[in-house]
Amino acid sequence: MKNNFKVIAFDADDTLWDNEIFFRQTEEQFCNLLSSFSEPEATMKELLSVEIKNLEDYGYGTKAFMLSMIETAIKISDHKVPQNIFQQIIELGKKQINQEVNLLDGVLELLDYLSQKHYKLIVATKGDLLDQERKLKKSGLEKYFHHVEVMSNKRQSDYRKLIQHLDIQPEDFLMIGNSYKSDIEPVLELGAFGIHVPYHILWEHEKADENGEHPNWMKVKGLAELKAFL
Repeated sequence: MKNNFKVIAFDADDTLWDNEIFFRQTEEQFCNLLSSFSEPEATMKELLSVEIKNLEDYGYGTKAFMLSMIETAIKISDHKVPQNIFQQIIELGKKQINQEVNLLDGVLELLDYLSQKHYKLIVATKGDLLDQERKLKKSGLEKYFHHVEVMSNKRQSDYRKLIQHLDIQPEDFLMIGNSYKSDIEPVLELGAFGIHVPYHILWEHEKADENGEHPNWMKVKGLAELKAFL
C-alpha cells in the first residue's frame, strides 16, 4: 500500500482515546436498574434494537444513548418504571459524558512524528458535536489537527463530501480508525485508503465482514506500528 498521502484522517473514539468501554459500563449499570423488570440479556437486546431504530432521529453519541435508555426502560417496564429511575438514567449519561479522556497507546508518539512530516492531519469522527469537541479539548490533541469533521454518519457520500471539501483526490486520502464498517469500507469504495486499528471492544452495530483482498487497506495491532509505515 502506498504511503505518500496528502491528508491523513483519524477517527476519534476508540482510535485516539477510550470510548466504547464506558458505554459497556453504563449498559451494565442500566441493566441493574431494570433488573426487577427484565433479565440483563433481554434488556441489552432491547436497548440495542432501540438504539439502531433511533439512529436516524438521534444520530450517535452519549446523548442519543441516554434517550434510547429512557425509551428502553419504558418499554421493558410496560410504562411502570418508577420516576426516580429516569433521574438515575440521566445521571448515568452525564457521568459518561464527563469521563476523563484516556489516550490510547502510541497516539502521542505517532502524532508528534506525523506533525513533522508533509501530511495534513485531520479528525473525521461521528457523534455529538459538543461531546466530540469537549473530548478533543480534554485530550490535548487539538494542536496536531488542521481540521476537525464531526459527521452525522460515515457513509461513502459523507467521505466524498469531506474529500471534496479538502480539495484533494481520493487517492491522496488515508483514513485510520477502529471500525472496518465506518472507517475503512466507505473510503475503499471511493478509491481512497484505510488502515484498520481494531479496539478490543466493538459495538454490535459496527461489526462487518472485512474485504481482505482489497489492496487499499491494511490492519495493524496498534498505532505504534504506523510510525515505520508512514
